[in-house]
Amino acid sequence: MKRPDDNAATYLVGGGIASLTAAVFLIRDGDVQGRTITILEESSRIGGSLDAAGNATDGYVMRGGRMIESKYLCTYDLFSSIPALDETRTVTQEIFDWNETMKTASKARLFRNGHRVDAPTFGLSEKDILNIERLAIEPELLLGRSMISDQLDPGFFETDFWHMWCTTFAFQPWHSAVEFKRYLVRFTHMVSGFNTLTGIMRTVYNQYDSMVRPLHKWLEERGVQFMLNTTVTDLVFAQAKDGFTVKRIVVDQEGCVREIGVQEQDRVIVTLGSMTEGSSLGSMDSPAALLGKSDGGAWTLWEKIASGRTGFGHPSNFTGHVEQSKWLSFTTTLHDHSFFELIRDLTGSVPGEGGLITFPESSWLASIVLPHQPHFIGQPDGVEVFWGYGLFVDEPGNFVKKPMAACTGREIMTEIIGHLRLQEHGDRILGACTCIPSVMPFITSQFLPRSKGDRPHVIPEGSKNLAFVGQYCELPDDVVFTVEYSIRSAQTAVYSLLGLERKAPTVYKGQFNPRVLLETFLALHEIGV
Repeated sequence: MKRPDDNAATYLVGGGIASLTAAVFLIRDGDVQGRTITILEESSRIGGSLDAAGNATDGYVMRGGRMIESKYLCTYDLFSSIPALDETRTVTQEIFDWNETMKTASKARLFRNGHRVDAPTFGLSEKDILNIERLAIEPELLLGRSMISDQLDPGFFETDFWHMWCTTFAFQPWHSAVEFKRYLVRFTHMVSGFNTLTGIMRTVYNQYDSMVRPLHKWLEERGVQFMLNTTVTDLVFAQAKDGFTVKRIVVDQEGCVREIGVQEQDRVIVTLGSMTEGSSLGSMDSPAALLGKSDGGAWTLWEKIASGRTGFGHPSNFTGHVEQSKWLSFTTTLHDHSFFELIRDLTGSVPGEGGLITFPESSWLASIVLPHQPHFIGQPDGVEVFWGYGLFVDEPGNFVKKPMAACTGREIMTEIIGHLRLQEHGDRILGACTCIPSVMPFITSQFLPRSKGDRPHVIPEGSKNLAFVGQYCELPDDVVFTVEYSIRSAQTAVYSLLGLERKAPTVYKGQFNPRVLLETFLALHEIGV
């Protein structure tokens, strides 16, 4: 183990979960002084894609929330050191205690023809099951850039297994077969309870309030510096025979461009890309606009530093297919209890217990989730919040004959009310709610087909002081679009840069557990159903 240099500085580019957790690992496991760590964030808030904002009057907003489960070993390792905001226990203990109280057990994972489908059957053919089993063992190199639709028959995409799988994880048929394979393997232990969402865990509040805020507080108490409204536009490198180092960081602080000098002993950790870059918000009476990669600095920075360099990945693989990576989410704030009460009666689940409700007949393939209330710290009594999204945003709705992407919040709620067959209550619900849509052009870009080298390693070859973290670096076995992936990348980066003789916890591999395999086999074949 290298002895930490008290004068060495660490610069973390991006204020999302990967950077925040890298700062924790630097301090907790590397004995780095918090005062030597600086986080550079282009927006006015930290948290990145784990965001939540707004108020009861104007409406709350969450662009999304990541699923968590008990085998997220890096996540729980990290948060076992972070006190919850009330300081009575750690965040890890808070999450496990909460999920003992509020276990996810959906009685309406699918909602069809105005009625709940209790514990839907998978509906897989024997050939579908054989293809799934083949994918689970086929080497990634052989799958290459193939799509999920290249590996499975058209009928598979009409099954309820696919309806539940794709909406839980946000997969599309044209996404990477390699990523789909990784998910099949990573979550083998959850397949047997998939039709009731058994095993999926939630935080007490939204993930910004329950995870980001405690992290921020812990880091601030230790002197970590946060430079907000600061866009990193370039990294200047010095090349030597035995590798390269970052020598300067070019930043734009609200129109003022300057350089930060990086010394030989300093470290630079960069969050590559952003799944929520270019997001835009609509309102109850206006749709959200579709923006692009120029509406933010994350993709531009990656393109600039990767140009002409090997080992830095290929950002264009993830930015050049917006039609295949975009979707729309919406957050609805209600000032009337009737909607939540009606959903409770229709589904048989109380808010927070049922998880995601998908409408498989929806041409948008829309889903909603009603969390336990309050979902925001400080949310007033009498106010309720829920979230939803749609995967096929360019298709006309079933009740509102417009593409989801062109719909206002009022029109999106009208469509959801239609699928629930609650039209007789429509005026009351619409009169008491604020629905805010959000279009995200790159939200599933990490699922796009890719080849070896499109995602760089956490420590690029030849690097002496640079590491990459986040959803667009390469980690074996684990799956993107998860908090766990970002935290694992941060842990890997810190241990490598500091030369620590330790590694991130090994990815849980339930596919080697005979009991798990038996339960999965029985579930896929619907034996005992």
